[in-house]
Amino acid sequence: MEESTEIASIKIMNIYALKGTVKLGLKSLWMHRLRSTLTILGVVFGVSSVIAMLAIGAGASKEAQAAIARLGSTNLIIETVKPPEQQELSGETQFVTAYGLTYADAESIRNTLPYVEVTVPVREIPSEARYLTHQVAVKVIGTVPWYTEIAPIHLVAGRFLSSTDEYRELTTCVIDEQLGQRLFGFEDPIGMHVRISESFYRVVGIVSAGSGVAEDKKNSAEDSASRSGVAGNIYIPLSAARSRFSDMVGNFGTSGRSFEKVELHKIIVKVPSNDEVLPTHQVLDTLLKRLHEKQDFRIIVPLELLREAERTTRIFSIVLGSIAAISLLVGGIGIMNIMLATVSERTREIGIRRALGARKTDIITQFLAETLLLTFLGGIIGICLGSFIPFFVTKFANMATVITGASLMLAFGISGIIGLTFGLYPAWHAANMNPIESLRHE
Repeated sequence: MEESTEIASIKIMNIYALKGTVKLGLKSLWMHRLRSTLTILGVVFGVSSVIAMLAIGAGASKEAQAAIARLGSTNLIIETVKPPEQQELSGETQFVTAYGLTYADAESIRNTLPYVEVTVPVREIPSEARYLTHQVAVKVIGTVPWYTEIAPIHLVAGRFLSSTDEYRELTTCVIDEQLGQRLFGFEDPIGMHVRISESFYRVVGIVSAGSGVAEDKKNSAEDSASRSGVAGNIYIPLSAARSRFSDMVGNFGTSGRSFEKVELHKIIVKVPSNDEVLPTHQVLDTLLKRLHEKQDFRIIVPLELLREAERTTRIFSIVLGSIAAISLLVGGIGIMNIMLATVSERTREIGIRRALGARKTDIITQFLAETLLLTFLGGIIGICLGSFIPFFVTKFANMATVITGASLMLAFGISGIIGLTFGLYPAWHAANMNPIESLRHE
């Protein structure tokens, strides 16, 4: 019973001693307010820069991964690529070059890979759309009804293309919201007819891109599309695109005329799981190389791009965090410099305390407490400032930022370690002063 009472008394005494040490430290820092404030600023800027840099890195990582993920981690995208010219066609003024993916390729993929969930052929045609007096440049996308299973688009109104549209080669179309605003203004586009080339297409649906990005990013993308001259996309049945648009594209120049024949611009393949993506990539590459004499295609694997983006952004975050941590290191050096100056100024005080019975540990505790108070206050203010900087970066620079609890803890933890590390030497130096010489110090 007496032992427990004694232990409790010791704990109470330690608490009071710690409380007195903190009060004395605060009083000492308050006596030198300007110097303490300037010292704290080094920690504040260090902590805030670490948080801001990590937030920018995390935002860039999230944005890159989201952009790639929208392509579908279980998708494989085969694109038509114009092969390099093997030889110059001198003396000829007219020739036809056929290259790229074909309808037969899509059929071969379906027959060769029965486990594939979806195979989506896509044909892209630059054209113009007209409604009354409005005329805009558009991208006509000829595709199949199950296109929505592999594309990040959401139905806003009406319906998407149906199997009947594809089978009967109907002149129906689905437009995106951006194009609907440009062509129809405040009118409801559903049921209206849009003229594309020489045919009229009835609007049966409106879609929006399901990008999941911020609204300002969406507006930025729309502005970019407007500057490029394309108002939006129009989706029509692939059968209608095949029958109403020629595969031939003419190029007319000073050296003569040339024609290019391209049947499909993309074939998108969706497999059941991520584990089957890479094996399917190898099979597709082998199959298409047998079907194509020229290297007129490329296979894009979003899963590989996603993993590469994760590695790149991880390195990016480490580099940004390291650069920001240097400012914390500079702040730590500033703390050591100030504490050494404080020890020099309070040499006589240290001698008096030692003469009155203070132990070395008491002196070390006193100066460490002052150092940690500086670091703690700087860390708290730095976290508040660092939480606001990403907000302004997002608002004014249109860059995505993500503040995580881990980044806050990391920045505060690093500042605490630096404060403790750089405060140990001044505290040790103060504790090891000769009491007699300290009392003689003027």
